[in-house]
Amino acid sequence: MKTKKSRKNIRKGEKKKRHLKFFHRLRFGFNVCVGIMVLAATTCVFILVHDVLTHSDYFKAEKLTIKGLHRLTKEQIVRHAQVHAGVNILAVNLSLTRKRLLEHPWIAEVEVSREIPSGLSIHIREHRPLAIIDVGRKLLINRQGKIFKEWDSSDPTHLPVISGLNITDFGIHGHSTPTERRGEPKAALPVTAVMRVLQMGEENGSILPNRFIKQIEVDRQMGLTLYAFDSAKKIKLGFDNYAGKYRLLENLFEYLKRQRRFSDFERIDLNNIDRVVVNLLRHE
Repeated sequence: MKTKKSRKNIRKGEKKKRHLKFFHRLRFGFNVCVGIMVLAATTCVFILVHDVLTHSDYFKAEKLTIKGLHRLTKEQIVRHAQVHAGVNILAVNLSLTRKRLLEHPWIAEVEVSREIPSGLSIHIREHRPLAIIDVGRKLLINRQGKIFKEWDSSDPTHLPVISGLNITDFGIHGHSTPTERRGEPKAALPVTAVMRVLQMGEENGSILPNRFIKQIEVDRQMGLTLYAFDSAKKIKLGFDNYAGKYRLLENLFEYLKRQRRFSDFERIDLNNIDRVVVNLLRHE
């Protein structure tokens, strides 16, 4: 008899546990439903507030400030950014606007920001072209030695033209080269030499400003040859010690001026700084 009573008690206990589990599940389901309803209501409130703010005249752009322009115009920036005076500044997607502007080949960097309550600010940094590299087609490089666009007839024509190198020697703006990713030197000797000469040509009082350099011819074994002033005047620089060679070239130009023969030279060889060779033009 005792055994039978024990079995009945066990069955009653199991039934009670099943009821408790059911109520726990029911309460959990209720809490989940309440949570979903609260989240949905909160989302609706945020959407409503966002809709009100992004259509409010209070946040209408009365001032559109664009800074940093040199080559580009304000109209070009407005058109490319797809923004305009009168747009609600809270409705403007800043990251998307920045991405659109960076797609323009002349734009190196850009910052877009809001000026609450009625201003939108765009700060542009344009590429500054340093030279043209000729690899079968002409490409523009900036002052960091990176290719940023293909040259066309609307681009500057007074820049030095570099021949004898490849696209991979320079790299493309916005993309790191394999050596840069590995932390190795970013350029081999010929590119370093070209950039050094171009940087010296940018300095105030340079004896050979970049505007006078027509072409830089690169030979990976022999070094650099410059064609300056006109296509007939050749200056062989080779590799290394460009500062010393430029000082020597300055003294040589002064001497030729005193002799009134500055415009008469055809070729100057500065490969060996201890043995300078000057070929003057022959007058028939």
